[in-house]
Amino acid sequence: MGPIRLFNRYVSQRHLTVFAGELLLVAGSMGFVLHHYSPDDELSTAFWKGSVVSALCMLCLYYNDLYDLTVVRTPREVFIRLLQSVGSALILIAVLYLAVPWLIVADGASLPAFALFLTGILAWRLVFHHVTRLRSFGERVLIVGTDATAQTIARQIGAQEDFAYEVVGFIDDDPSRVMQSIDDWRVLGTPDDIERLVERHGVDRLVVGMSDRRGRLPVRALLRSKLRGIRVEDVNAVYERLTGKLLIEDLRPSWLIFSDDYSASRWTRRSKRAFDIGLALIGLVVSAPFVVLTAIAVWLESGSPVLYRQDRVGENGRVFTLNKFRSMRKDAEQGTPVWASEEDDRVTRVGRFIRHARLDELPQFWNVVRGDMSFVGPRPERPFFVNQLAEQIPFYEQRHAVKPGLTGWAQVKYRYGASFEDSVEKLRYDLYYVKHLSIPFDLTILFDTVKVVLFAKGAR
Repeated sequence: MGPIRLFNRYVSQRHLTVFAGELLLVAGSMGFVLHHYSPDDELSTAFWKGSVVSALCMLCLYYNDLYDLTVVRTPREVFIRLLQSVGSALILIAVLYLAVPWLIVADGASLPAFALFLTGILAWRLVFHHVTRLRSFGERVLIVGTDATAQTIARQIGAQEDFAYEVVGFIDDDPSRVMQSIDDWRVLGTPDDIERLVERHGVDRLVVGMSDRRGRLPVRALLRSKLRGIRVEDVNAVYERLTGKLLIEDLRPSWLIFSDDYSASRWTRRSKRAFDIGLALIGLVVSAPFVVLTAIAVWLESGSPVLYRQDRVGENGRVFTLNKFRSMRKDAEQGTPVWASEEDDRVTRVGRFIRHARLDELPQFWNVVRGDMSFVGPRPERPFFVNQLAEQIPFYEQRHAVKPGLTGWAQVKYRYGASFEDSVEKLRYDLYYVKHLSIPFDLTILFDTVKVVLFAKGAR
């Protein structure tokens, strides 16, 4: 089952199959209940009632991570998250019915509908889990090379459940290493054995994981395998597809230069700017009451200044002044800048709340209007840390090819973190975002940001 690139995000066919099956179950349950409890409704009315409720149910399933098959692995985990989803959906639908009474199906219809789709989804997940464990529903992968990058991709394949890949072993050009163990796998042979091993183990995909390929790459064996229908891929492409980030340790300048991506058109950038301005102006109006209340709360606890202004590095390395509500003590930083931490003792009580609720970021709507920032992009870092990180991390400065954002791909995919190691991990996601910049991709990130805010996940 190969992946599908949807809105510049790679989605596994397993993921789409689960989603499509559950969408049919939810819509079918609503259709049955509408037919049984509201047989006199016009077709258009019944359609809108069923569609709105089904959409809310699917949203709750998505926001409870039921479509991250790596997170939700066991029937027990599925059951717990399903109950959470049902509870959330019932609350949302009750609020919706109060706001829009004509959407009400009928008294007592909600519980039978939820019982139907809850039972159906549990049965569907058990069947799906059993079927996808069959060997015929997966791809068998042979990794050519045993370097660090080859081992990284093997561990990544072993750790995830979304993509139907199974590592059968490694190829090494040193005959003395044959049958040696690497983690949970073995070195099965040398490059001369590739065709024999492909046939013997039913290999569907060869992944080349050699960092140094000069004089080592088994070109003839790979070419013959490819002409026989075996997929041959570079480790970077597979890693990007599995994780939604780039393997910067094995990234080459030529790969960036000749890639078909990294080519957002002027039209895309202008559209993104227009989108940013419109959304920021709406945000300034809608958030005005929260801005006032947050300012008052910060002032009552620790006085002025209410706003915290700090230099950050923006697009093309240009330094700008970022605005935030102050969440730390006035004397929080003296001398050399230090990383902030998730449970930083310099954070005030009000500051801790507005950080978790993301209220401290509201003044940055003005940064977006001014053109310093975008709604979506890599988070801007301080010049002091940028200078350090650019010296130690390859390609770090390439994240400044786009405007920094209020939220970003790294923020919705990675936990909170502020250290050198966290910066490396976030850079992987940031470079993926720069590579795949598009308005649809931005919209999906904004959609996921709602989940991050509601469940206090992700990075900042």
